Amino acid sequence: MPPQHGAWAMLLLPYAAAVGVTGPRWPHLPLLGAWLTGYLFSYYALLAVKTARPARVRPQLLLYGAVTALLGLPVLLARPTVLGYAPLFAALVAVNAAYARRRRERVLLNNLASVAQSVLVVFVVATVAGVSVAAVAGVAAAVGAYLVGTVLYVKTMIRERESVEYRWASGAYHLAALVVAVAAGWGPAVAAVFAALFLRAALLPGRRLAPVQVGMIELVGAVLVLAAVIARWA
Repeated sequence: MPPQHGAWAMLLLPYAAAVGVTGPRWPHLPLLGAWLTGYLFSYYALLAVKTARPARVRPQLLLYGAVTALLGLPVLLARPTVLGYAPLFAALVAVNAAYARRRRERVLLNNLASVAQSVLVVFVVATVAGVSVAAVAGVAAAVGAYLVGTVLYVKTMIRERESVEYRWASGAYHLAALVVAVAAGWGPAVAAVFAALFLRAALLPGRRLAPVQVGMIELVGAVLVLAAVIARWA
């Protein structure tokens, strides 16, 4: 299994928020399976690109590729229109592949491309549910704002912990996200969560927290975002 534990929250939060708002439909279950196994396939595919040695991960590519195809088939049969998202996903994965080839996966732009893929699943869930994408635009915006902030904040806690520039960028971004949450009318619950996220981005960098502690804080943040988003838009 990939060692990128933080990726699971990035995968599950947009999906869960969208299902919580649109209401569950039976194709959402195979969609979840295809979404998760698709991530596993992409992880090893990008590893093959990075190392230029696809034979080393061929078993994983064959396994996860086959399972993703099998789980995705009923979704496509039920809602063929989801194919319309394929070019967007392909373009974003191409960004990931370009950075993987250069062994620069930790670059901010590459992280943001991954966030964009996760946010797109909000619209996929809506399409599967037969709900207008406009109805989940606020959900996508709030979840995306949180995930982008998480990318910046986690960098200030781990890989860029000594960077004053990243700390300022993270703090400024979280303050801007809070202002947007209030101005856009995302509701008091969402605004309160973004206020708490701003405080953690302003106060915690510089403290020597272990990665597992950083991860647990983000898990709590993701749960709060999920609850607030569903309460606002469901």
